[in-house]
Amino acid sequence: MARRGFTLCAPSTPAAKKDRSPARIIAFPRAAATAAALFLGALAILCDMYIPGYSREDQPAVLNEIIESHDFGWLAVSQDGAAPVGVHLPFMLDRDRGPHGTLIAHLARANPLAREIAANRPAVVVFQGPHAYISPSWYGDRDTVPTWNYVVVHAYGTPRVIDDASAIAAMLERLVERYERPRTAPWSLDEASRETMQQLVPAIVAFEIPLDRVEGKVKLGQNRDVADRKGVIAGLRREAGHDGERLARWMERYL
Repeated sequence: MARRGFTLCAPSTPAAKKDRSPARIIAFPRAAATAAALFLGALAILCDMYIPGYSREDQPAVLNEIIESHDFGWLAVSQDGAAPVGVHLPFMLDRDRGPHGTLIAHLARANPLAREIAANRPAVVVFQGPHAYISPSWYGDRDTVPTWNYVVVHAYGTPRVIDDASAIAAMLERLVERYERPRTAPWSLDEASRETMQQLVPAIVAFEIPLDRVEGKVKLGQNRDVADRKGVIAGLRREAGHDGERLARWMERYL
């Protein structure tokens, strides 16, 4: 009779990086579920992403490209005795600070997640790139099943609050400049009055995440033959709209 319970990802080790098999999953009997649930909630987000070897992307330049091109990330922070909490935020990447770079962002001080960030709890930020449904009708042999192709990065680290007023001002100026730069008549932070800034800046919590590791997954049909992948690229361009076109371009890079 099969044991029933729940699972927790095993710790990451160099050997484990090469072994993505189900053997890496630790099984807990149901009798232990209640006692271990609090532990599970705090550690669940530290698990590695499942990445078959053919879809793993380790090149720093590519990982940075994905982060910066899809910078509205999902941040999840572990909690003591509860499930992780998350929020969607725009992130900036400082590529040159730390071995894997440093993420910079801010959120409302009223957000309960701000307390978890101040507590220096482990976190992961997910950057979702283009993705789309893949129809079997795009393959040479239709005797198969649908799938989903996508590009994603998981970035891991421990947030720390930025308290220095000049550093917060520089962060806000950089963020505004990033998104205003392409406009014909860009807005500048200088246009906000001193009174406005004095009211709004204390209402945010700025923070950075020095990255301990970054995982990239580019699931683009690399396990199929070139003819099938070209069929998918053509199908995406015919039917999947803007995201399909972006995904098709990623697939072409890995042919």
